[in-house]
Amino acid sequence: MSASPQLRANTSEAKLPTLSLWQLIKEDWIAHGRDWTKPGFRAVAVLRFGVWRMNIQPKLLRAPFSILYRMLFRKIRNTYGIELPYTVQLGRRVIIEHQGAIVIHGDCAIGDDSIIRQGVTLGNRYLDRPFDAPKLGKRVNVGAGAKIFGNVTIGNGANIGANAVVLCDVPAGATAVGIPAKIINSSKPNPEG
Repeated sequence: MSASPQLRANTSEAKLPTLSLWQLIKEDWIAHGRDWTKPGFRAVAVLRFGVWRMNIQPKLLRAPFSILYRMLFRKIRNTYGIELPYTVQLGRRVIIEHQGAIVIHGDCAIGDDSIIRQGVTLGNRYLDRPFDAPKLGKRVNVGAGAKIFGNVTIGNGANIGANAVVLCDVPAGATAVGIPAKIINSSKPNPEG
């Protein structure tokens, strides 16, 4: 059984305890080239706001912020084509490089300094296992149009080629390409993770 959205959101926030909402957004802004108009930055900022608002107690005080979050989430999804729910465990300085057709499952985890490009789907593989979602390590580079399905783990520093369809784990430092994806290059992972 999967954790509730509130528990998942709090877990995501627990990974970043020393930074405030504004510090995280500033870090994301710098990572996106200091351009607040970039759709990727806006999507990440809305996610950060969605996670932050879950800490407001009681629920009655949280309600206006939740309404605002839903409006912003739908605006980002419908305008830019980036579906990034607040329940995603998003690391620091994650870059969404381009807009368009990006769908990220709410139970995904994306590590620090990763890059997601246009047309990427991170989702579940089987209808009877709706909470299975990919887990991306740190510094993962996901190429345009790549699809990563199911409960798979992508190791630190891995590269996923454009239009690859990943259905199994990719080791740290490896490059995966093709349909279905195959490992074509595997290097020693960075000991710092």
